[in-house]
Amino acid sequence: MKEIKNIISISLYLIIIVSSCSSEQDDTAMISEPSPGAATLIFPENNTECNEGTVVNVIETDVLFQWQEATNASSYILQITNLNDGTSRNISTLSNEFLIRVLRGTPYSWSVKSLASGTTQTTESEVWKFYNAGLPQESHPPFPAEAVSPQSGASVNEGVVNLQWEATDIDNDIASYTIYLDTVNPPANEIGSTSNTNTNSTVTSGEVYYWKVVTIDQNGNTSNSQIFEFSVN
Repeated sequence: MKEIKNIISISLYLIIIVSSCSSEQDDTAMISEPSPGAATLIFPENNTECNEGTVVNVIETDVLFQWQEATNASSYILQITNLNDGTSRNISTLSNEFLIRVLRGTPYSWSVKSLASGTTQTTESEVWKFYNAGLPQESHPPFPAEAVSPQSGASVNEGVVNLQWEATDIDNDIASYTIYLDTVNPPANEIGSTSNTNTNSTVTSGEVYYWKVVTIDQNGNTSNSQIFEFSVN
């Protein structure tokens, strides 16, 4: 009988140890690494002409992209987009700066994604735009307009829809916008020109619409936005 009691005591002791270990493992599993902070962009500055790069040839410049180190970040992904053709590059780096060869006389946008070890969480910085300096000239084309409403992929009700956009120009001389809206892609139907950053148009239920904005400055320079789309309920 004494032997049975000893066996029961040992079994209970082992159960307590296993339960304790399991609890410690669960507590460890609940501890997660903190998400990285958002990087603060430094250079090239937003909505400016970048003329501080190293000229490589008549069509290219080496530009040093810089941002402040983000809290808890172990690495970064630098994204640069050519606003003329929409092509993007994603560069992984451990540093908070990176030298990149870009085209002269070309508008770009750029942003930085922060990553941290031990977590899949990432954090995006703001998106900045700049115009990479080209050959000496007196004026620059505007940055391509961006959709405010409806956003691409949105759904709207039939009837009158208010198209809204925003655009910037380092020369601050935007004169007007020409808007195209159509049920075919690319849109070929011009619905009007305006100096405002919005316009109304009537849309039909069950259709998918494509629209774009051509921005024109006082010197006749133009830029084409991306093609945006929305569906009608």
